[in-house]
Amino acid sequence: MAYGSVSPLIWVLTDDRPGNTTQALGVAEALGLPFSEKKVEYDSLAVLPNILRGATMVGVSSQSRSVLLGPPWPDLVIAAGRRLAPVSRWIRRVAHKPVRLVHLMNPGRVRAGAFDLIAVPRHDGALPGGEWDNVLRVTGAPHRFSRITREVEAEAWRNTLSGLPRPYIALLVGGATRHRPFPADYAGDLGRRVAEMARSAGGSVLLATSRRTGADAERALDAAIPEPRSAYFWSRGGENPYFGFLALADAVVVTGDSVSMCSEACATPGPVYIDAPAKLTAEKHRILHSELYSMDYARPFIDSKLAMWTHPPLNAAVEIAAAIIHLLKTPIAVS
Repeated sequence: MAYGSVSPLIWVLTDDRPGNTTQALGVAEALGLPFSEKKVEYDSLAVLPNILRGATMVGVSSQSRSVLLGPPWPDLVIAAGRRLAPVSRWIRRVAHKPVRLVHLMNPGRVRAGAFDLIAVPRHDGALPGGEWDNVLRVTGAPHRFSRITREVEAEAWRNTLSGLPRPYIALLVGGATRHRPFPADYAGDLGRRVAEMARSAGGSVLLATSRRTGADAERALDAAIPEPRSAYFWSRGGENPYFGFLALADAVVVTGDSVSMCSEACATPGPVYIDAPAKLTAEKHRILHSELYSMDYARPFIDSKLAMWTHPPLNAAVEIAAAIIHLLKTPIAVS
């Protein structure tokens, strides 16, 4: 079975992990086909390893089972992250029709044919089941900052920022991770260095913090970056200009603690600088940074001198979407 002029029924499974949701929706949007988002909620059994959950709904709340996941069944399921892998496999098992399964990130220990396509960043290392023919390795994480998004967000924020001198230096700040803190003194030093870059270039800082930054680090950034600037602090609320800042930035400085933020920064065509002190940076993040440096998407933020260069916008969602289109054109053997 293949799909020609008739659009396949597509489900995108999402959950409470914003980073995973962004990846799955980014790929679905890059397909350019209609899709339905199915938000899955979990119960306490979701912590079980996938080798125990198998192709079942173990770990999924009763509400998700009864309301979201039922016929008419899809032709294609896109999901991201370990906890949704059993749900995708369950859908295929109960659908009584051919269902293509596309999984983003490591799905855990599964057999080679459990999914039709597994898209995994190169920096994530080896899969526990092996590197099969259906594994697509990509650079960075797929995301939703497409060319169209960039144009829409630029138009939405242009007037708001029009009073600030250019070049615009966007500073995108992550924060603490499970194993590494995000000290306020580091945040203050980073803010001063980016402010100096903007000052020496005659431009402005566009600062956006995240939910992981923390109030102490935000206060340090606030004190370190003088006018002219536009600053958004997550803890203080308000409309988040993150995509608008990305869309209008002449250069981007991003902290290296987030794969998604580094990938989205590299979706802009201009200079991207990654600030990643060794003691604050996980090994897999260092591998990603090295890959981005080798492909000239980004450079390390060593000093406060602004160098200008261009590169093609990076979005693994486009590459994954192309592989899915090829998959949908390939007939399914019906037994």
